[in-house]
Amino acid sequence: MTRAPANLLALRSLLLTHLDNAPGPDDLDPAEVGIVGDPAHRGGYHCGSDRVVTNDYSVVESPRDRAGLTLDAAALDVGQFEVRSGGGTHTLASFSLWCVGQCAASAADTRDIREVIYSPDGSTVKRWDRLGKRSTGDSSHRWHTHVSFFRDAIKAGRDQRPLFRRYLSSIGLLEDDDMTPEEHNWLATVHKNLTVLDGRNPIGQIYTRMAEGRDDTGAPVIGNWNLQAMTKQLTALQTTLNALAGEDFTDEAAIVQGVLASLTPEKIAAAIPPTIAKQVADELARRLVA
Repeated sequence: MTRAPANLLALRSLLLTHLDNAPGPDDLDPAEVGIVGDPAHRGGYHCGSDRVVTNDYSVVESPRDRAGLTLDAAALDVGQFEVRSGGGTHTLASFSLWCVGQCAASAADTRDIREVIYSPDGSTVKRWDRLGKRSTGDSSHRWHTHVSFFRDAIKAGRDQRPLFRRYLSSIGLLEDDDMTPEEHNWLATVHKNLTVLDGRNPIGQIYTRMAEGRDDTGAPVIGNWNLQAMTKQLTALQTTLNALAGEDFTDEAAIVQGVLASLTPEKIAAAIPPTIAKQVADELARRLVA
C-alpha cells in the first residue's frame, strides 16, 4: 500500500511544530498537512506504485520519477493558515509565493521539487512546473498548496526540510541560519579533521569548547553551530594562534604532524563548498599576481 516516507514525515513535522499553535487567527492544523492520498486517490505524486495509472504524469514525464518509483508517496499538501510573526502576517498564499520564487530562482534546496500548485489570491489557481508542462490545477488548490518532489529524491531519503526551514526563519518562527547546506557539510568536515587537536594544548582546548557549544568560559551557548557563537570562538582561536606563534612547544612536531595528516591539500579542496571555493581561488590568484 502507498506509504508516507520518512523524509516527508519529517517535513510535515517541521511545519506543524512551528505553524500549529502559532500566534494568529488561524494556525496550521495537522489534518491540513497530508502526504498520502485517500483510498480513492489514483494517479499523481500522492500515490505510490500500487496506485499509479497508465501513463501517469508523475512517472512517465521524468527519468527521475521513473527511476524513483516505489510505494512511497512523493507530495505534500499544506492547508490554510494565517499567523503573525516577525512583525508581519503570513498566510498560505504568501508561503506559496515565497516557495515558488525560490523554485523559479533555482535555489539549491529546491532542486528536488517538481511542481507547486497554489493560489496567490484564494481565487486563481497556478502551477509552477520545473518541467514546464503545465500552468494550472483544479479548484481545490484555492485552499491548499500542493508540492511534488521527484521520486528519486524521496527514494534516496534526501532531507527535504532545508527550504522550509529557510521559510520559517524568514518569518521569524525559527532561529536564523544563513549557511547553505554545502557550507554546513564543509563545517562538519572541518570539525572532523580538527579533532586531532584533542585538548592537549591551548589550540585544542579552544576548539573543543567551540565544538561542544561552550563559550571561552566553559558556559553553554545555544546551538553548537550558532553563527554568532562560532564567530566569537573563531576570533578567540585566532587570538591564541597569534599569541602562540613565537613560542616553542616540546610536542610541536607531533601537533603539526597530526594536523597535516588530516588537513592535506586534497582534503581541504574536497571539503570547501563551491560558494567558497571560487572566492578562495580568486584571492589566491590576486596574491600570486601582487
